[in-house]
This record gives sequence, C-alpha cells and structure tokens, in this order.
Amino acid sequence: MPSNSAQSTSVSLGPAREEESEELVSLRIAAMRESLERLGRFDAQRARERFLVGFVAEFTRHILADGERVGFVAVKPTPDGLSLEHLYVRPEYQGRGIGSAVLAILFEEADRRALPLRVGALRGSDANRFYLRHGFIVVEESEWDIYYVRPAQPRRAG
Repeated sequence: MPSNSAQSTSVSLGPAREEESEELVSLRIAAMRESLERLGRFDAQRARERFLVGFVAEFTRHILADGERVGFVAVKPTPDGLSLEHLYVRPEYQGRGIGSAVLAILFEEADRRALPLRVGALRGSDANRFYLRHGFIVVEESEWDIYYVRPAQPRRAG
C-alpha cells in the first residue's frame, strides 16, 4: 500500500451524532482487533459493550481525511484536564500520519485551555509507542494498561 504523508492529506474533525454509535463501535472493533488478538484478549461483544456504555456524542468527533470519514476521536473533560478516551483510525488508513495530525489538533485545543491531556493504552499495543513519540509521559501502569499524560504547553505570546 502506498504511503501518504499527513502533509498531502487534509485532516479535520467533524461532529458525531448519537445515532452513529453502531458505526463508531464497528470502527473501534476493527481498529483494535489486531492488538487484542495478539494479547489473546479479543472479545467483540465486550469491546462493543464497553464503548456503548461510555459513548457521549457531544465529546466524539469524526476524523476526516480529505473529507472522508476514516476514524473517530473522543475527548472528555475531567476535573483536572482532558481525557482522550478514543482515537481510532480505520486499519487501511493507519500509518499515513492521520493520527499524528489529530493529536496536533487536540494539543492545540488543550493548550489553548491550558489543560493536560491524559490517555490510556493497552499493554502491548502499538499505541504505546505512538503516544510516547508524541510527548506523552507514563504516569501509571496496571496489569493490562499504561496511562499517560501530556502536560499543557504554555502558549507563546505573539
């Protein structure tokens, strides 16, 4: 598959609607499947239920690459910052810089509000390298997950 760079792809975010929950959960399962199978923890029904219990359309946005829906992201406010609950890109669009472009958007939004951004990733998932490469710092580890924070960056005057 040819590699596209984020520079040649226009990445933006658009609102999700409550009635799109089934479409989003299907995308989540497709995006997570390989990592979970590698760890022997793939269970489509469990993944579906976990997503639907926490789904809030207000905090969920579609990832658009050149206007086409290729994933979704959900960021929820917490008492001490923002929590990146979901960041999924369809498998056929992964490795093209789309996730990095989404993080750049989220970082700008968090920094404008002077808030840290927190995220968790399944141990053994490629997401761990991705978050470390983008400046997240490990703050906690559990049996199955690793938790990160990206502190708010001071905005430059100018």
